[in-house]
Amino acid sequence: MSKIVATLIAGLFATSAFAAAQNTAAPAQPTAPAMSKADKKVEKAEAKEMKADAKADAKVEKKAAEANADMASAKADATKKKAKAHKKAMKAKAEAKEEKMENAADAQAKH
Repeated sequence: MSKIVATLIAGLFATSAFAAAQNTAAPAQPTAPAMSKADKKVEKAEAKEMKADAKADAKVEKKAAEANADMASAKADATKKKAKAHKKAMKAKAEAKEEKMENAADAQAKH
């Protein structure tokens, strides 16, 4: 019985030593680079997508800014035209009032 126990214990030690030797001698390197290559491709694709999104957002913001600038310019032009028309109307009104006063003065002078 002691021979059997001694054989089992020796087998146990031999198995553990053999397993330890295999783990340190040849780690699984081929799968790690393949995973890292795939990860690099995924990261590169994500970076490219983010860059494209940023470009698209910048274009949208630029168009919006241009539209706002155009709208502000149009409003300024409209305000100028409105002010010019108001000034012209006030001038015509003043001239009409002055002419009315002259006509009234002429009418009184005739009487």
